[in-house]
Order: sequence, then C-alpha cells, then structure tokens
Amino acid sequence: MMQNLHCNFFFVLSSIFFSTTLALPWSQSREFNQAKNYEGSSDFVDLQYHMGPVLASSPINVYIIWYGNWNPTHQSTIRDFIYSLSSPAPYPSVSDWWKTVRLYTDQTGSNITGTISLSGEFYDSKYSHGGSLSRLSMQSIIKHAVTSSYPRALPLNPNNGLYLVLTSSDVKVQDFCRAVCGFHYFTFPTIVGVTMPYAWVGYSGKQCPGICAYPFAWPKYSGRPPPSTNGGNNIMKAPNGDPGVDGMISVLAHELAEVSSNPLVNAWYAGDDPTAPTEIADLCMGVYGSGGGGGYVGVVSKDRWGNGYNVNGVKGRKFMVQWVWNPVKRRCFGPNAMD
Repeated sequence: MMQNLHCNFFFVLSSIFFSTTLALPWSQSREFNQAKNYEGSSDFVDLQYHMGPVLASSPINVYIIWYGNWNPTHQSTIRDFIYSLSSPAPYPSVSDWWKTVRLYTDQTGSNITGTISLSGEFYDSKYSHGGSLSRLSMQSIIKHAVTSSYPRALPLNPNNGLYLVLTSSDVKVQDFCRAVCGFHYFTFPTIVGVTMPYAWVGYSGKQCPGICAYPFAWPKYSGRPPPSTNGGNNIMKAPNGDPGVDGMISVLAHELAEVSSNPLVNAWYAGDDPTAPTEIADLCMGVYGSGGGGGYVGVVSKDRWGNGYNVNGVKGRKFMVQWVWNPVKRRCFGPNAMD
C-alpha cells in the first residue's frame, strides 16, 4: 500500500490516546510501481462494522477553527469545498462523491447524512497554543474556541457538531510532514467537557508540498514527479492554483469520510486492532480515477488550462479528491469512474 496507518499514544489519566491518521503517501515506497492497492482490487479487504455510531444526524454542523495566519484566498477555496459536499454541481460533483460515504450505516440502518452545513468559524490568529503543536494540543485549541470571548466563541455541540482544526503554513505540528498529513479522533471530556468528533489538517504548501500535496507535487528524493493526467510524468497542475490548498482539500476529504464513518473509532474499519484501524479512505490512498494504483492517480479530467481534477463544486470550482471504499461494489470508487 502507498500509505500505512500510524498511531501515536499519549497517556492521559491512565488511558491511551490514539488517533487515526492520513499517513504519508510515500511512507512505504519511493518508487511509483511498488504500490499495492490498485483500484478494483478487493481480494484481501475485510471491512467490518463494529457496532459504533456514524454521523447520521442531519445536518452535520461543521465548525472550522482557522489556527494561525491564513491566506483569505485559501480559506475561500476550503469553504467552497465544504459547501460543495451538500450542494448541486455538474456531474461528477463533490456531493456525488459524498454519496459513496453515505452508503455506510449504523446499527439502526441509518445512513451517514447527506446534509453538511458550515455552521461556524473561529479565527485563532493569535496562536493561542503557540506555533508548535502536539496532536493532543488540538483538543485544547477546540476548548479555547468554544470558551473564548474573542472574537466569538463557537457553540459546544456534542450532538451533531464536527470540529475542524486547520493550521496555517507556519505552524509546526507533531509528526506533520514526517508521518501524517491529517488525522481525526474525538475529544476527551477531561479537556473539552464532552465527547465529540474532530479532525486536523495542516497546510503543506511551504513545509512539505512533496509529501502532503500529492499529486500536485513530488518528494525531492523520488527523482521524478507523480503521473500527470495523461499518465506521463509531468507534474499535475492544481485546479485552484495552489498545490498546498488543493492537496489539503484531498486530505480534508479523506478525514471527513473517515470521521463520518468511524467517529468514535468503533464503527467501520478493517483489521483486528482498533488502535490501528484501516478506514474507508485508507483503503484507497492515491486513487483518484479508474485504473488508479501503483502510483498512477487514474483517469481524471483536465480543465482548459490543463489543471487536473475529478469532481466539480459550487461556483464553478473544481477539486481533486481521492476515492473511498464502496461497500456495495467492494472496491474503491468515485463519481468519475468509467464503469
């Protein structure tokens, strides 16, 4: 596989803290022809339901915490992606991509909701917890965002809230660019007051575009770029003009799919070890179109400027998001599939 699941452990009140992560696309192999999770391969996938909840309550209220010094253009791109999850756009669209995520159900048979609302934003531009963060710091940042009187606190919503901590280009995060590009978990009542799902994703445009902005950049040690839209080795152009934010959106899509289907790390995943679950997006790392795998992103589209994309969004936006595991077809799938 192109990525492994990495888990770190923090001892908090004699309990073990672990978080499911989007690991580096280059962590297992430095050659593009060594990846093993080819699109359509399902021989050894044993994705199971472990009786936990999914995010079925409608709507999912998304709260963004902008941590650090953010570029307003990048913020607009990310907002439009969130809006696109529940809004109509030309096929294949982001909301069409989300339909695969919606196939997952809880023990009552309720599907993951199709209504996702951007319900609040908090600007932590003063770096409330500094410029170097641990994974556990994300929970303290959420606590600050829901209790701060300035500029305006986010609501504390344990019923159908999902909190996204997005760190700017100058913020260092534990294991970022070394082992992970993003992760999701749930908050501890001892820190935040309640248990609720959250995810973190960092902007990699300056720190490690070749690590976390695949396929719009490539690692320095690889010696060659990732395949382009035509299967060659020319670098693929980012559809919104910035490899860092376009790569970040694919990571964000990955985490949203997994936190929705496995919010308390006891719902949908493969493997016998709940501390190291392989989730519905982990199974499809690096696959963006039909035939993807082995370092080839698959068949995707190009706009008139030659930028690669595979789904459409609101306001004429185009995005490149990785596929997720389809439990009905038992393979990786996206709305731009050719079959």
